Amino acid sequence: MEVVVLGSAAGGGFPQWNCNAPTSRRAREGSVRAKWRTQSSVAVSADGHRWAMLNASPDARQQFLQNRCLWPREGLRDSPVRAVVLTSAEVDHVAGLLSMRESQPFVLWGTRRVHDVLAENPIFGALNPDFVQRRAFALNERVELAGSDGPLGLAMTAFAVPGKVPLFLEGRDPNHLAGTAEDTIGLEITAGHAKLHYVPGCARMTPELGERLRGSALLFFDGTLWSDDELVRLGISHKTGQRMGHMSINGGSGTLSAFDGVDVRRKIFIHVNTTNPILDEESPERAEVAARGWEVAEDGMRITL
Repeated sequence: MEVVVLGSAAGGGFPQWNCNAPTSRRAREGSVRAKWRTQSSVAVSADGHRWAMLNASPDARQQFLQNRCLWPREGLRDSPVRAVVLTSAEVDHVAGLLSMRESQPFVLWGTRRVHDVLAENPIFGALNPDFVQRRAFALNERVELAGSDGPLGLAMTAFAVPGKVPLFLEGRDPNHLAGTAEDTIGLEITAGHAKLHYVPGCARMTPELGERLRGSALLFFDGTLWSDDELVRLGISHKTGQRMGHMSINGGSGTLSAFDGVDVRRKIFIHVNTTNPILDEESPERAEVAARGWEVAEDGMRITL
């Protein structure tokens, strides 16, 4: 299985367009060793020719252009992207679909809940149903991923992850922000004996999630914030990481501690917020995650399983 990280940052990318916090400011000025990043998405392929995208970020067009494996190959209109799989209906994960509206066949996979949210918004009607098939999947059931031209050689099992409803739906029921089991999911993707797990958003570790991820050959996991109160301390927001539906990396209930007893062969943080100090390759925080066996995803990273 071929894996390409199309984007590795959280919403807004890195440096975020309107962020003047230290990490973003220094990255923009070039005074820190930190690679710029687009918003998170990963592409996977069983044969290196036909690809499935995991989420369609607002930076999808840029990501298509930056990755030669996703360039058109035959005829006047073509795309190696045969399918898109959504892990939530957050803007970070679905806005890129609007850059894929030019009558190009692909299959859009999501939970029934996510498809319902998209159906409520008429702008997604720009995805012509004559070309874009919408297919729903149930949690905890193995599904053979197919594209517009048939099976892709990839199997998928989706599973519930603690999270929250999309930001734009928070006002509907402020007392139940966690939403349903189908609002935030993780993915297990397999091709033959190769297997990866993709969890770009997670509010907390549970025993069930730990057991599911145990023994994974490759895990992409929510790396949004270093500390739970990161945005509060910087004066950017009143929301903690928990309020936003994200575990912090550091702290007693953070990801580093949560994975101490979970055997995962290769662990990579993805969906990293523009304020997170691990983006600075020379920071003590970056050194700490490396010492604990974690990598930080960057755009263009390629992995073969």
